[in-house]
This record gives sequence, structure tokens and C-alpha cells, in this order.
Amino acid sequence: MHAVEREFPWIGAERVRDLSATWTAFEPSVSLILIDTVFLSEIDSCSAQLARFHPAAMTAVMQDDSRRPLFPDEVFASQVVRGVLPMNLKLDVWLSVIRLMLRGGEYFPLAMFQSYLNNGMPHSNTKQSKPAIKRQAALEESGQLTCRERQILEMASQGLQNKTIAATLRLSEHTVKIHMHNIINKLGAHNRTEAAALFHARRVASAGRVGSPSADRPVISTLT
Repeated sequence: MHAVEREFPWIGAERVRDLSATWTAFEPSVSLILIDTVFLSEIDSCSAQLARFHPAAMTAVMQDDSRRPLFPDEVFASQVVRGVLPMNLKLDVWLSVIRLMLRGGEYFPLAMFQSYLNNGMPHSNTKQSKPAIKRQAALEESGQLTCRERQILEMASQGLQNKTIAATLRLSEHTVKIHMHNIINKLGAHNRTEAAALFHARRVASAGRVGSPSADRPVISTLT
């Protein structure tokens, strides 16, 4: 919190002990909500309250390797969480991720996608399970998206909102929403966040055929 307040002196940071304490209006309005992993299973049940009190806020979960393990499936299945903030990054990189999230950008560390490809178990040598097979099918299906769908999915994976994508591609926002709906259905994803995760996972898989990327190198959405 001290690092955030030093880097961004124009914003304030508040710490609360439980989710119900966030069900109140703050001044100025909240831009970013960071939750501990212990609250991940509860956050979706609070979506209505969060939308009511903090309609412009992005929600991300803080990943601390020394505490509760964080599995990709539970993050991608959430209707509220739109990013993961690793707590083991170098301070300057960590602050850059905070800056990205304050602007509404989504962030997921590369290591999550590598484990996601392996059914959420980075060091597993067990036989591929049904969820892993389904996920592999979704990755293969992503190669069958239309050119326009791949273009929109790539922009969405950078954290861009529908209206921004629409303006960039000179489409109506309604048309972009239809494309996103089709993309999510084709990939069998729960939401656009999981669709974006599959997009990144496919890029990781493709890169692995050329050369293995460093597990410590983060994937950061475009910062504008």
C-alpha cells in the first residue's frame, strides 16, 4: 500500500478485512479492487453489490505463492475477476501492472497459461484428463475462428473494451458484441476472460514449438 501511494499520490488506498466491508461508497470512486485468494470462492456471490457500489472498478485477485494455491480454472470461471496480480514481481514491474489495472487493463502471468495448458497442474505427468482434452479442443477450435473473430479476440485479450474495439475497427459496438458472443461459444468458454486466456494459451503453445519462453517473463496487456 505504501508503494502504491508513493507511485500514485493522486489516489488513496483502503484495506478492509472482509467483502461485506466493500459494500459502501468511497470518495473518490473506486477504480481497482484487489482481493486475497481466500475470497475468490465468495466474490461472484457479491457481484451485484460490487456493481452497485463500484460500477467502474476492476477486480483482480492477488497471487501469493506462499499462501492458498491459485488455480487457473477458478479464476477463468469467475464472472467478476478480470486479472491476477502476482505478489512476487519486481517492484517496478508490479507497479506497472497496478497502473495497467487502474486503467481497466487485464493481466494474467504467463505461468498461469502454461499450467492452464496442463490442466492446472504445472508439474503433472499424469494421463490427460477430460477437462484437459476439452481445453485442448478449444485451443484447436481457436484456430478455426474467422479473421475478424481472431482480430477482435486479440484486441479483447489486450484488455480493450467493446466500444474501443468497435471504434478501432470501424464497427458498431453491437456487431462487436455479436462477434464476442460467437467467439465465446466456439471456444466453449464461460466468458471473454476465459476466451482471452485460451487465446494467450494458444500463443504460448505456438511459441513453445519455436522456442520455450521464460516462465518468469510476464504477459502484459497493452498499456495506453
